[in-house]
Amino acid sequence: MARWVLKRQASRVVVLNDLDEVFLIQSRDPANAEKGLWWEIPGGGVDPGETSADAAGRELVEEAGIAQAKMGPVVWQQHVEFDFGGYHFDQDEVIHIAWTTQRDIRAGQGLEALEALAFQRARWWPWEELAASNETFLPPELPSLIGQLVKGKLPDPAIDLNAGRSTR
Repeated sequence: MARWVLKRQASRVVVLNDLDEVFLIQSRDPANAEKGLWWEIPGGGVDPGETSADAAGRELVEEAGIAQAKMGPVVWQQHVEFDFGGYHFDQDEVIHIAWTTQRDIRAGQGLEALEALAFQRARWWPWEELAASNETFLPPELPSLIGQLVKGKLPDPAIDLNAGRSTR
């Protein structure tokens, strides 16, 4: 069966508030309910002429309503391939860190149709709760790596998340 393939550059953001909480969105694949639910950091494709930091900031506003964030450096990077909403995504991602004092959530104000079908809810997670949770997170390394970011220990250079993953 032929699939639509979307090869792109993407940018995501780990956003922390002043209570050391991490903003996450719970999502599902509207084309495949068997995948269940997962929690993910905001992000999406980088538009032509846009920097990864600009894209991460735009996605943060669109997906979370967070307009007052200080965008930081790229802390992680990865190459991912996945099926979502009937499309096959093949993307190189950079993941920035950002900080905000904005705690109110206005998730879903600027979503595309597929995102609106996918997004279930959003919340701020205390980082200790996230690290101890058995929920599914994307990227999968988020619970084990978040503590270093909360403590202000930013990797330099950015961590390649693919390096720690086993191949199938």
